[in-house]
Amino acid sequence: MTIAVHETTPARDLVPAPLFDRLARRIVTDHGLDRPLAERVMTEALAFLRACAVTDRPLSPSLMVDIGWHTFILYTREYAAVCQQIAGRFLHHVPDDETDADLPADDRGGHQVLRDTIAALTATGHRVDVELWTPVAARCNGGGGKCHQCHAGCHNSPR
Repeated sequence: MTIAVHETTPARDLVPAPLFDRLARRIVTDHGLDRPLAERVMTEALAFLRACAVTDRPLSPSLMVDIGWHTFILYTREYAAVCQQIAGRFLHHVPDDETDADLPADDRGGHQVLRDTIAALTATGHRVDVELWTPVAARCNGGGGKCHQCHAGCHNSPR
């Protein structure tokens, strides 16, 4: 996995403050989260996108972080501009049509993608908001289901 270690800008600052505010407000409105949680979700989604920009492996958000990614994608012009800024290319949202039965037997539940995603976030210098990723990790440890997938089953478009 290729990852450059650098966090020159906190994830939240990857977008202008007025855009961050719009995204957080949309999360509050569309998903019924309180404002502080919506801001945390959006911050993690931005960190996730930066990690996607510097790795050559598929990464997947947690269910909570996915809310931020899907919200940002609605703002196509701004999303495309940020992708260009941080990755030099558009970061596509790629549906994952595989089921756990399609995965190698030693990776049922997507443990490796979760490990790769957390490692990629950490390698960029981002301080991971563990609470937004932990419920996903807990399901990986015996709770069943896909531990790494967004509600739509997706990952980034690696190089």
